[in-house]
Amino acid sequence: MVTDARTLDWLLDSDPALRWQVERDLAGADPAVWEATRARVASEGFGARLLAEQGADGQWAGGAFFPAGFFDSPEAQEPGQPWVATTWVLKDLREWGVDASELAGSAEKLAANSRWEYDDLPYWGGEVDVCINSYTLAAGAWLGADVSQLAAWFPAHRLEDGGWNCEAEEGDSVRSSFHSTLNAVRGMLAYEKLTGDTGLRESRHGGEEYLLSRRLMFRASTGESVGEFVHRFVSPNRHRYSALAALDHFREVSLHEGTPPDARLAEAIEVVRAARTPDGRWLQTTPLAGRTWFDVDVPEGEPSRWLTLQATRVLEWWDAAT
Repeated sequence: MVTDARTLDWLLDSDPALRWQVERDLAGADPAVWEATRARVASEGFGARLLAEQGADGQWAGGAFFPAGFFDSPEAQEPGQPWVATTWVLKDLREWGVDASELAGSAEKLAANSRWEYDDLPYWGGEVDVCINSYTLAAGAWLGADVSQLAAWFPAHRLEDGGWNCEAEEGDSVRSSFHSTLNAVRGMLAYEKLTGDTGLRESRHGGEEYLLSRRLMFRASTGESVGEFVHRFVSPNRHRYSALAALDHFREVSLHEGTPPDARLAEAIEVVRAARTPDGRWLQTTPLAGRTWFDVDVPEGEPSRWLTLQATRVLEWWDAAT
């Protein structure tokens, strides 16, 4: 698959947080070009707007995972959850390519001021939810915090079937979750790429094998689809699993480790290919409910630049290799 010129121009007409990835992954731009665009993320558009919302204590919205006062507010009864607190903002800024130097001192401020809503635990130590811990592991590696103890948490809490489940720590499940496992392996991959520490690679590969053995979409017990969520591509996907989100991770693994695509990805690839509209774009499904600082993508049913970037680079990677 080759991106047509009209679609590429449409993708390039975007915020620097997205544009630099289009330049690097689809347009074949010289590193000096996309690196210059990436450097603008902190001073223009989405990245600059989020950086401006950081409080003097290093947090966003006064809280670690939820805004300050959330549980005593009417918002707690509304659908979804707010996406404005520290953990979600750090995840966005890191994934948009903001350099850690733009947040100088933030790791120390968060260590001093931020506590998890769960048991008032210190921020960089993580808590009991694997998805939260995966975001924290990656953010800590990015900002230079000491997250070595949190890194050791992942192999210690891997379930017997190979993956992770956010409900396992409460005793509600002994089976892994597609959502939790993808978040775990993404966090561990980010940690490895940022620090050079390969100590979690065996655990990460085990979680990836959990997903691959199910061909990214199917139950091991019955062979049936794990759910409609696999086919619903949404941006931002936050914590949500989809075939596209999983494939984007496996593409990143392949490029990082220099390995070819696994043949067991083929059915998921065709799901992504089938969702492509005749004009070469992918449509937004239902955005996740909850308060945001501002919109970074389109409403339901409209062509999404973020989803089109992800889907196009996945298909180009697969087609080039196979």
